[in-house]
Amino acid sequence: MPLIQPDTARLFRSLHTASAPLALANAWDVASARLIEAAGAPAIATTSAGAAWSLGAADGEILTRERALELVGRIVAAVAVPVTADIEGGYGTDAAGIAETVTGVLAAGAVGVNIEDGTRPPAELAARLAVARQTADRAGAGLFLNARVDTYLLGLGDPDTRLKETLARAHLYVDAGADGIFVPGTTDSATIAELADGISVPLNVMAGPGAPTVAELGALGVARVSLGPGLAQVAYAAARRSAQELYGTGGYDGLAEGMSFPELNGLFSEPN
Repeated sequence: MPLIQPDTARLFRSLHTASAPLALANAWDVASARLIEAAGAPAIATTSAGAAWSLGAADGEILTRERALELVGRIVAAVAVPVTADIEGGYGTDAAGIAETVTGVLAAGAVGVNIEDGTRPPAELAARLAVARQTADRAGAGLFLNARVDTYLLGLGDPDTRLKETLARAHLYVDAGADGIFVPGTTDSATIAELADGISVPLNVMAGPGAPTVAELGALGVARVSLGPGLAQVAYAAARRSAQELYGTGGYDGLAEGMSFPELNGLFSEPN
């Protein structure tokens, strides 16, 4: 069973810098992880939504801990770069459950996790983060604990005070042991700059069409840029277009945009 390696954990931690932000094209299975690594990724992050979809479940903590961690282990074993795992809210309802999840993440060999607050009271996520921090530290693992603040993503609270609430949550989570803060849901440059200025640990944002480039986000103070489920959505959209073409016009033109069989198969010719 893989175990987290200190050198790998330190490498992953060192990649978080605004001067050259860590760009993460999130993977949802082994093949996507291999493709992303081959494209030059210095690390692999999973997407809980994409992973759930690939395993036949909806996003939203419906996927079981066991199935989620099995996939993490498969991805870790398939790539040579550090892997960080999206574990949603921690796949547990109490301290023991969160500790079990983090122990499983470490056993799978991942060097980081994302834990989200969603609609939970901030104090509840802070408690989960504290358990995760204690569990990783007791194991002697330098796990990078990334706390996701969902105020912008879910449109929580009053828009006029959302920035203040986001910063308050971020400070609470850092005090609980978070190494990084992830604020998806906003790509507004002024907001991001204020977030970066007000948060003492690396800031992670989620990017997509119309968002500033990775370099531009770095200039605003962002240290980590994620695509979230975006890449999985693009892949599934391509599959849908080709299927609709087949059952609509009876044509196959969409398949012309696919990777060649030898290229894709070659990703698995020699295991890492």
